[in-house]
Amino acid sequence: MVRADAILLAGGRGSRVGGAVKPLFEVNGATLLTAAIAAVRAAGVERIVVAAPELAPGLDVEWVREEPPFGGPVAGIVAALSSVDADEVYVVACDLPTVGQAVALLPYALSPGVDGVCLDDGRRQWLIGRYRTAALRAAASPLPDRGRDASMRALLGGMAVTPVSVDPSLTHDVDTWDDLRAARAR
Repeated sequence: MVRADAILLAGGRGSRVGGAVKPLFEVNGATLLTAAIAAVRAAGVERIVVAAPELAPGLDVEWVREEPPFGGPVAGIVAALSSVDADEVYVVACDLPTVGQAVALLPYALSPGVDGVCLDDGRRQWLIGRYRTAALRAAASPLPDRGRDASMRALLGGMAVTPVSVDPSLTHDVDTWDDLRAARAR
């Protein structure tokens, strides 16, 4: 098994939920953040870097923040990459109620000739993936403003990323209060 670190993205504004901190929403007795931590730990990850302000003291993670804050997921990934030293890295958004099942579908090591894998429910779900760290760094280096407001396609679109087809119910994230109610009802 190839050693991997993890970057968890948890620093968004929560604008569609009135500024609430989505990674701290509880679903099935755990916060979305702790569920994401458990999912990558189950995949064998030791070092976890969370791109967010410190949301829950005492967790065995490293907190990093893009500067200035709220630069989007690419800026969070770029900020976290400096703390990653494994050859491969999981990148996971912390707004996914099914994160344990989703991460379990990603391989424990990337196949030769690919830069990464991500789930695909008809659309590439870049924020549920595993990537070669060197390829991510190379893709991030030419981005202006340390990735601020860059799209995930700008970061990953030129990489050789293999999709893993999944049912869309597995990738439905929590963006609104209705999404949270639906996730808790499942």
